[in-house]
Amino acid sequence: MASSEETKSALSTKQIITDILGTIDREREQEIVSRRFGLFDRKETLEQIGELLGITRERVRQLEKAVVIRLKLQAEQGNIPHIEDLQKQLLSFLEETTKVAPVRVITSNFVGKSDKIEQARIAFIAQLCPSLIVIDENDTYNNIIAIKKLHDEKAVKKLIDKVVASVKTIGEPTNIEAIAKEAGIEDVRHAEGLALSSKHIATLNGRWGLTKWPMVNPKNIRDKIYVILFENGKHMHFNEIADAIKQSSFKRKNVTVQAIHNELIKDKRFVLVGRGIYALKEWGYKKGTVADIIAEVLNKAEKPLHRDDIVREVLKSRYVKETTILLNLQGKPQFKRVAKATYALDEEKVK
Repeated sequence: MASSEETKSALSTKQIITDILGTIDREREQEIVSRRFGLFDRKETLEQIGELLGITRERVRQLEKAVVIRLKLQAEQGNIPHIEDLQKQLLSFLEETTKVAPVRVITSNFVGKSDKIEQARIAFIAQLCPSLIVIDENDTYNNIIAIKKLHDEKAVKKLIDKVVASVKTIGEPTNIEAIAKEAGIEDVRHAEGLALSSKHIATLNGRWGLTKWPMVNPKNIRDKIYVILFENGKHMHFNEIADAIKQSSFKRKNVTVQAIHNELIKDKRFVLVGRGIYALKEWGYKKGTVADIIAEVLNKAEKPLHRDDIVREVLKSRYVKETTILLNLQGKPQFKRVAKATYALDEEKVK
């Protein structure tokens, strides 16, 4: 297999497509293929092309089908430029990695970028390769390329569906190894390729799951905050959270500090544990002021406590200065001093 850099430098998809289209005798048929597959611009419909060329929608469809069949036959006979070499490269990549992969992944590897036109070119090239199959994108599957000797289209889709079913059975974000085991697929890389090929599965930082699960596919600010805190494993200041989101691999990460702060305040999953500092409720934190936490500590103890013991207990769940705790202890009416540096709840004031 050629190195990544060698492949990218050797692969000028624009020139390759131009050379392939050059084997089509009629200019009108070249135009139909390039426009239908989006080889130089956005993909166009049968109606749009028919209107441009002055022919019916059905005639465009017939010509497209005939040209593609002819190109495939010529490719099998070795009469289409570049196809033999490119097929070897694509097969080598798939055999050494995932066996099946979305066109966007393959395009990124071979071209160094993965915009719509480059993806369309790679998919078109693969469609002409006798040893590969190409599955068109729909609501369930991504645009996929697979090794023909290992899969037909029906088998690929069945395996993808099996992987999705395994994710649903597991029921929570997990690693690809666990998914492969549940699906009964020995080759973990193969399971990875199948998972990437589904529109119902997403992955983030080594976690895999259904696209509707925020931990693998966070869509709004609140979910992104949750993922950042979860991965950090401890409390963070809202400024730190905003910076972490901007440096993340999230699709949309242009957020303002104020927007982050607003969402932290509104979402019950997050607990204010210090000045501008937040933690996840699931870590055992409860909402409340410093005074609320002091009251909880004294209630739990069911006896007066020395101020040092109170401070130590409060600092387990609040990231504030010791003086802040002491000011609340001494200044709030619900607390009374019952001995030197020792405090209890004033039951009358609490009521």
